[in-house]
Amino acid sequence: MTTSHSISTSTSTSASASARQSSTVESKALAGRKAVVTGGTIGMGLAIVQALTDRGAEVIYTGRNERRLAEAQAALGTPLAHAVHSDATDVAALAALRDQVADRLGTIDYLFVNQGTAEFQTLEEVTEEAWDRVFDVNAKGAFFTVQRLAPLVSEGGSIVFTTVSNDQIFPGLSAYSGAKEAVAAFTKVLAAELLPRKIRVNAIAPGFILTPTMGVAELTDKQRAEFIEQGNASTPMGRGGTVAEIAAAALYLAVDATFTTGVELPVDGGFGQGIGG
Repeated sequence: MTTSHSISTSTSTSASASARQSSTVESKALAGRKAVVTGGTIGMGLAIVQALTDRGAEVIYTGRNERRLAEAQAALGTPLAHAVHSDATDVAALAALRDQVADRLGTIDYLFVNQGTAEFQTLEEVTEEAWDRVFDVNAKGAFFTVQRLAPLVSEGGSIVFTTVSNDQIFPGLSAYSGAKEAVAAFTKVLAAELLPRKIRVNAIAPGFILTPTMGVAELTDKQRAEFIEQGNASTPMGRGGTVAEIAAAALYLAVDATFTTGVELPVDGGFGQGIGG
C-alpha cells in the first residue's frame, strides 16, 4: 500500500482546501510552469499538486490505485492536473511515465518525488518480503524515478524528495526509516551530480504530519490512537503538522530557494532542533 508518509485524521478534500488557503506562493505565479508529482493522490502529495495548480502550473501526478486517482482528479477539479497510473517500483513503468510526460509536457520545471509506504512492524516481526516492499517504494522507487525523469527537467529546474525527520524515532518503523535515510543520501549525491545542469536537488523532512492514511499500512485503531498521541507529545509545537504546511515547504524549495541545493529542510514542529520540554 503506497501512502503519503505520515499521520492523519483529515480528508483529501479538506486537505485540498487547506492547501489552497495556506501557501505563501503568489497566486498564478507559476503559470506556464510544468511539474511531475509522484505519489500525488492523497495527503502531502495531493496538497503539493493542489498548491501547484492553484498557482497556474500544469502537473502530471501519479499513483498506483485507480480509485484514489479518480478521487484526486475529482477533488482537484482543474484541467491543469493530469492523473497517470504508475508504479514507482517498476522501472519499466517509470520509463513509460517518462514517455507520457515527454508527450504531454515536453520538459518540466519541477519534479517532486513523494511516493512512500510504511509498515508498522517490530524488529521480530519484519519479514524479508515486508522489507523489500518498503525499500522498493521508498528507496528504489525514488532513485529510479529521478534516473528516468531527470533528463526531462529543464536546466535550472528543481527536484524535491520527501524524506522523514531523522530525529523523530517511532519504534516499529525501522525499515521505513532506513529507506528514507537512503533518500536523504540521494539528495546530496544527486545534487552534486546534477550541478552541471544547474538543477537543484533538495528534500523536505516531515515530522508528525496529519494525512488521510496515517502513512502506515494496516494499523489497528489502538495503534493509530497511540501513534497520534505519541506524535503530538513528541512535537515541541504540541501538534501534528498539516499537509498545507508540507506543500508550502516543498514549493519553497522548488521555486524560491534558488541558491539552495543538497539540503533537507525539517518540517517537524521543532523536533529535530532539540527545543521544547
